[in-house]
Amino acid sequence: MREIVLDTETTGLDALGGHRIIEIGAQELLNHVPTGNHYHCYINPERDVDQGAYDVHGLSREFLSDFPTFDGIVEEFLTFIAEDTLIIHNARFDMGFINMELGRLKRPDIPMSRVVDTLQMARRRYPGAQASLDALCRRFEIDNSHRDLHGALVDADLLSAVYLELIGGRQPGFELGADTVQEAAPEIRESTTRPPRNFNVSPAEQKAHQELLNQITDPIWRND
Repeated sequence: MREIVLDTETTGLDALGGHRIIEIGAQELLNHVPTGNHYHCYINPERDVDQGAYDVHGLSREFLSDFPTFDGIVEEFLTFIAEDTLIIHNARFDMGFINMELGRLKRPDIPMSRVVDTLQMARRRYPGAQASLDALCRRFEIDNSHRDLHGALVDADLLSAVYLELIGGRQPGFELGADTVQEAAPEIRESTTRPPRNFNVSPAEQKAHQELLNQITDPIWRND
Protein backbone atom coordinates (compact mmCIF):
# COMPACT_ATOMS: atom_id res chain seq x y z
CA MET A 1 0.00 0.00 0.00
CA ARG A 2 1.41 3.36 -1.07
CA GLU A 3 0.54 6.61 0.72
CA ILE A 4 1.84 10.14 0.17
CA VAL A 5 2.30 12.47 3.13
CA LEU A 6 1.98 15.98 1.74
CA ASP A 7 2.33 19.60 2.83
CA THR A 8 2.24 22.97 1.07
CA GLU A 9 3.27 26.54 1.79
CA THR A 10 1.35 29.45 0.28
CA THR A 11 1.43 33.21 -0.22
CA GLY A 12 -1.52 33.63 2.15
CA LEU A 13 -4.58 32.00 3.60
CA ASP A 14 -7.25 32.45 0.91
CA ALA A 15 -7.06 30.23 -2.17
CA LEU A 16 -10.16 31.86 -3.64
CA GLY A 17 -8.79 35.34 -2.98
CA GLY A 18 -5.84 35.02 -5.35
CA HIS A 19 -3.21 33.44 -3.10
CA ARG A 20 -0.98 30.75 -4.59
CA ILE A 21 1.07 27.70 -3.66
CA ILE A 22 4.79 28.42 -3.35
CA GLU A 23 6.16 25.12 -2.03
CA ILE A 24 5.16 21.46 -2.07
CA GLY A 25 6.78 18.69 -0.05
CA ALA A 26 5.75 15.04 -0.08
CA GLN A 27 7.06 11.83 1.48
CA GLU A 28 6.30 8.30 0.28
CA LEU A 29 5.12 5.55 2.64
CA LEU A 30 4.90 1.91 1.64
CA ASN A 31 2.87 -0.23 4.05
CA HIS A 32 3.17 2.60 6.58
CA VAL A 33 6.96 2.70 6.37
CA PRO A 34 8.84 5.76 4.99
CA THR A 35 10.86 4.79 1.93
CA GLY A 36 13.00 7.92 1.71
CA ASN A 37 11.50 8.67 -1.70
CA HIS A 38 10.18 12.22 -1.72
CA TYR A 39 9.06 15.10 -3.90
CA HIS A 40 9.90 18.75 -3.28
CA CYS A 41 9.63 21.95 -5.28
CA TYR A 42 9.44 25.72 -4.92
CA ILE A 43 6.98 27.56 -7.15
CA ASN A 44 6.95 31.10 -8.50
CA PRO A 45 3.55 32.54 -7.46
CA GLU A 46 3.85 35.61 -9.68
CA ARG A 47 2.55 37.75 -6.86
CA ASP A 48 3.58 39.14 -3.48
CA VAL A 49 3.73 37.04 -0.32
CA ASP A 50 1.64 38.27 2.61
CA GLN A 51 3.74 39.40 5.56
CA GLY A 52 1.98 36.97 7.89
CA ALA A 53 2.75 34.07 5.57
CA TYR A 54 6.35 35.18 5.15
CA ASP A 55 6.76 35.25 8.93
CA VAL A 56 5.71 31.59 8.99
CA HIS A 57 7.82 30.15 6.17
CA GLY A 58 10.37 32.84 5.27
CA LEU A 59 9.85 32.51 1.50
CA SER A 60 9.91 35.84 -0.33
CA ARG A 61 8.73 36.77 -3.81
CA GLU A 62 12.34 37.61 -4.73
CA PHE A 63 13.55 34.14 -3.73
CA LEU A 64 10.68 32.39 -5.52
CA SER A 65 11.01 34.37 -8.74
CA ASP A 66 13.79 32.04 -9.99
CA PHE A 67 11.58 28.93 -9.83
CA PRO A 68 8.99 27.61 -12.31
CA THR A 69 5.31 28.49 -12.06
CA PHE A 70 2.77 25.80 -11.16
CA ASP A 71 2.20 24.79 -14.77
CA GLY A 72 5.90 23.94 -14.97
CA ILE A 73 5.77 21.42 -12.12
CA VAL A 74 2.24 20.01 -12.39
CA GLU A 75 3.13 16.92 -14.45
CA GLU A 76 5.97 15.90 -12.16
CA PHE A 77 3.80 16.50 -9.10
CA LEU A 78 0.83 14.50 -10.38
CA THR A 79 3.13 11.68 -11.47
CA PHE A 80 4.63 11.45 -7.98
CA ILE A 81 1.31 11.35 -6.11
CA ALA A 82 -0.25 9.06 -8.77
CA GLU A 83 -3.63 7.76 -7.57
CA ASP A 84 -2.50 7.02 -4.04
CA THR A 85 -3.94 8.17 -0.73
CA LEU A 86 -2.79 11.60 0.44
CA ILE A 87 -2.04 12.17 4.14
CA ILE A 88 -2.42 15.87 4.98
CA HIS A 89 -2.73 17.90 8.19
CA ASN A 90 -5.71 20.27 7.92
CA ALA A 91 -6.40 18.79 4.51
CA ARG A 92 -9.11 21.21 3.36
CA PHE A 93 -6.60 24.07 3.42
CA ASP A 94 -3.96 22.33 1.30
CA MET A 95 -6.47 20.65 -1.00
CA GLY A 96 -8.23 23.95 -1.54
CA PHE A 97 -4.99 25.40 -2.89
CA ILE A 98 -4.02 22.31 -4.89
CA ASN A 99 -7.42 22.10 -6.58
CA MET A 100 -7.42 25.85 -7.19
CA GLU A 101 -4.08 25.54 -9.00
CA LEU A 102 -5.32 22.53 -10.98
CA GLY A 103 -8.48 24.41 -11.88
CA ARG A 104 -6.48 27.34 -13.26
CA LEU A 105 -4.92 24.83 -15.69
CA LYS A 106 -8.28 23.22 -16.50
CA ARG A 107 -7.19 20.04 -14.74
CA PRO A 108 -9.70 17.90 -12.76
CA ASP A 109 -9.84 18.26 -8.98
CA ILE A 110 -8.31 15.68 -6.68
CA PRO A 111 -11.30 14.34 -4.69
CA MET A 112 -11.30 14.57 -0.91
CA SER A 113 -12.15 10.87 -0.85
CA ARG A 114 -8.45 10.28 -1.59
CA VAL A 115 -7.35 12.25 1.46
CA VAL A 116 -6.76 11.32 5.10
CA ASP A 117 -6.81 14.40 7.36
CA THR A 118 -4.50 13.89 10.35
CA LEU A 119 -5.94 16.98 12.06
CA GLN A 120 -9.34 15.31 12.22
CA MET A 121 -7.73 12.04 13.30
CA ALA A 122 -5.99 13.80 16.20
CA ARG A 123 -9.14 15.65 17.26
CA ARG A 124 -11.11 12.41 17.37
CA ARG A 125 -8.40 10.62 19.32
CA TYR A 126 -7.62 13.49 21.72
CA PRO A 127 -10.79 15.61 21.97
CA GLY A 128 -10.16 19.06 23.45
CA ALA A 129 -6.36 18.77 23.18
CA GLN A 130 -4.13 20.86 20.94
CA ALA A 131 -3.83 19.23 17.54
CA SER A 132 -1.28 21.36 15.69
CA LEU A 133 1.69 19.60 14.15
CA ASP A 134 3.99 21.01 16.85
CA ALA A 135 1.61 19.89 19.62
CA LEU A 136 1.44 16.37 18.20
CA CYS A 137 5.21 16.22 17.91
CA ARG A 138 5.42 17.08 21.61
CA ARG A 139 2.78 14.48 22.48
CA PHE A 140 4.58 11.72 20.61
CA GLU A 141 8.09 12.92 21.55
CA ILE A 142 9.06 13.53 17.93
CA ASP A 143 12.07 15.81 17.58
CA ASN A 144 11.03 18.96 15.71
CA SER A 145 13.83 21.18 16.98
CA HIS A 146 14.95 21.81 13.39
CA ARG A 147 11.58 23.38 12.55
CA ASP A 148 12.50 27.04 13.08
CA LEU A 149 10.29 28.00 10.13
CA HIS A 150 7.61 26.02 8.36
CA GLY A 151 8.86 24.17 5.31
CA ALA A 152 6.79 21.82 3.18
CA LEU A 153 9.29 18.96 3.06
CA VAL A 154 10.28 19.27 6.73
CA ASP A 155 6.62 19.35 7.73
CA ALA A 156 5.79 16.37 5.53
CA ASP A 157 8.59 14.42 7.19
CA LEU A 158 7.33 15.31 10.69
CA LEU A 159 3.77 14.55 9.66
CA SER A 160 4.87 11.10 8.49
CA ALA A 161 6.06 10.32 12.02
CA VAL A 162 2.90 11.81 13.57
CA TYR A 163 0.64 9.86 11.22
CA LEU A 164 2.34 6.59 12.07
CA GLU A 165 1.81 7.29 15.77
CA LEU A 166 -1.86 8.15 15.18
CA ILE A 167 -2.45 4.79 13.49
CA GLY A 168 -0.59 2.89 16.19
CA GLY A 169 3.05 2.90 15.15
CA ARG A 170 4.96 1.76 12.09
CA GLN A 171 3.20 -1.60 12.08
CA PRO A 172 -0.37 -0.90 13.25
CA GLY A 173 -2.28 -3.73 14.81
CA PHE A 174 0.92 -5.12 16.34
CA GLU A 175 1.47 -7.27 13.25
CA LEU A 176 5.25 -7.45 13.44
CA GLY A 177 7.25 -9.02 10.67
CA ALA A 178 8.19 -12.64 11.18
CA ASP A 179 11.87 -11.81 11.36
CA THR A 180 11.29 -9.47 14.30
CA VAL A 181 9.18 -11.80 16.43
CA GLN A 182 10.82 -13.94 19.07
CA GLU A 183 8.65 -16.42 20.91
CA ALA A 184 8.88 -15.88 24.62
CA ALA A 185 10.00 -18.92 26.58
CA PRO A 186 7.34 -20.14 29.00
CA GLU A 187 7.98 -19.27 32.60
CA ILE A 188 8.59 -22.37 34.71
CA ARG A 189 7.68 -22.08 38.35
CA GLU A 190 8.72 -24.59 40.99
CA SER A 191 5.63 -26.08 42.58
CA THR A 192 5.37 -26.35 46.35
CA THR A 193 3.12 -28.61 48.45
CA ARG A 194 1.18 -26.99 51.24
CA PRO A 195 0.99 -28.87 54.55
CA PRO A 196 -2.47 -30.37 55.24
CA ARG A 197 -4.75 -28.29 57.42
CA ASN A 198 -6.65 -29.75 60.41
CA PHE A 199 -10.44 -29.52 60.00
CA ASN A 200 -11.44 -31.90 62.86
CA VAL A 201 -14.77 -30.98 64.50
CA SER A 202 -14.58 -30.25 68.22
CA PRO A 203 -16.91 -32.01 70.75
CA ALA A 204 -18.71 -28.71 71.39
CA GLU A 205 -19.40 -28.29 67.64
CA GLN A 206 -20.67 -31.88 67.42
CA LYS A 207 -23.04 -31.29 70.35
CA ALA A 208 -24.40 -28.05 68.88
CA HIS A 209 -24.95 -29.75 65.54
CA GLN A 210 -26.89 -32.60 67.13
CA GLU A 211 -29.09 -30.18 69.10
CA LEU A 212 -29.93 -28.39 65.84
CA LEU A 213 -30.87 -31.66 64.15
CA ASN A 214 -33.12 -32.64 67.11
CA GLN A 215 -35.20 -29.50 66.50
CA ILE A 216 -36.17 -30.63 63.00
CA THR A 217 -39.57 -32.39 62.86
CA ASP A 218 -39.68 -35.66 60.92
CA PRO A 219 -36.40 -35.28 59.01
CA ILE A 220 -36.21 -37.21 55.77
CA TRP A 221 -33.01 -39.00 56.75
CA ARG A 222 -34.97 -40.86 59.46
CA ASN A 223 -37.64 -42.15 57.05
CA ASP A 224 -36.25 -45.64 56.42
